[in-house]
Amino acid sequence: PRFHTAMSPIIVDRLVIQQLGKEDDGAIVAYDLTTGDAKWNWTDEGPSYASPALLSIGNTKIIVTQTAKSVVGIRASDGKLLWQSPFVARGMAYNAATPIIDGQTVIYSGQGRGTKAVRLERQGDRFVTTELWNNPDNSVAFNSPVLKNGLIFGLSQHGKFFCINARTGRTAWVETAGGRGDFGSIVDAGSVLLALTPESELI
Repeated sequence: PRFHTAMSPIIVDRLVIQQLGKEDDGAIVAYDLTTGDAKWNWTDEGPSYASPALLSIGNTKIIVTQTAKSVVGIRASDGKLLWQSPFVARGMAYNAATPIIDGQTVIYSGQGRGTKAVRLERQGDRFVTTELWNNPDNSVAFNSPVLKNGLIFGLSQHGKFFCINARTGRTAWVETAGGRGDFGSIVDAGSVLLALTPESELI
């Protein structure tokens, strides 16, 4: 992508799966972990900056990630597209947040587009999604939110920490992070969350 690669690969069943290339000319590619041989690639859309996550429904393992234009679900075994939802960034926004997987629920967010939750289910040979909730008030620009104890914690594009109830999608609280902008991160550290603010303060 225009600011160079930022996503991490994921290892599933001896396959290393990663997003490669440019926004308008890229792919999701799987390599054999032992030999490095390419096993499959999905080339419909290029990457942005989000990393892939793993969702399982029965025996089907699905790679869920944000591309430059969508949120997609790709079958890990063969690279088949199982689900795709448009999620186009506008203006100077980017798809940079790694989706949160909570059972069969996918929670994703993007600058100016709020935070959303959908449930992915199998219907015969197809996989379909049902929107569970949409919180338009809290969007992330660069950091990936964290799910802990049924709550979603993130740093909004307005430079504020927020907490969303993962079941209802309602905002629990919002607190100024300090500093200008939306650069920072939140990490689950067990009994606490560690957060780096836009002012480079670790709390």
